[in-house]
Amino acid sequence: MTLAGRVALVTGASRGIGAAIASSLASACATVWLVARSREALDQVAAALPRAIPFVADLADASAVDTLAQAVMRDHGTPDIVVLNAGAFDLGAVGALALGAVDRMIDLNVRAPYHLLHHVVPAMRARGTGHVVTVGSVADHVAFPENGAYALTKYGTRGLHEVVRAELRGTGVRATLVSPGPVDTTIWDPLHPEARPGFPTRDAMLRPADVAEAVAWAVTRPAHVNVDEVRLGYR
Repeated sequence: MTLAGRVALVTGASRGIGAAIASSLASACATVWLVARSREALDQVAAALPRAIPFVADLADASAVDTLAQAVMRDHGTPDIVVLNAGAFDLGAVGALALGAVDRMIDLNVRAPYHLLHHVVPAMRARGTGHVVTVGSVADHVAFPENGAYALTKYGTRGLHEVVRAELRGTGVRATLVSPGPVDTTIWDPLHPEARPGFPTRDAMLRPADVAEAVAWAVTRPAHVNVDEVRLGYR
């Protein structure tokens, strides 16, 4: 199904999973707002896509979320698709990971999605159409050592998805959680998973395009179909 005439907003769109999702939605003919902190990286992604609108924002800053929502609604009205993908990821045992890193993950992984939905969900509900896609993680339903802070945020984001889904059921607005296992992106560069017991090697991980394909599939189902959740595993 085509997304022609529809407007999508993708957070964390300058690289990895977010860039792949933006590309997939643009290929389906959507107009895509690309949101991330880096102007240079955003411009590179946008230059390769039709109907792409780069928007620089640090979503851990509440005022930046306000500005983003106001800009999208001013220029295009309520977006048809919102993909909550931006996130921070750090590993560390409870008591070992710096509290600043924990706070950053909470701000970006939990507060920012809630804050953005605060702006767009009421308008989607009033219009009777829309789709909220949350990019989760295997860590939103499975416990791993060193994942205390990250799992805190991902279980929280999963909870937000489930409540939003329950509140919007029957309104015409859909909500989907896509929870992939480890995905080979630059997020792993400083973490060296090959040296960590129990972690897959990077060549065994999922690819960003795998997650993007799942998102595109979910948002192009017929209007009467809601894909509640997609889980992606690696080989």
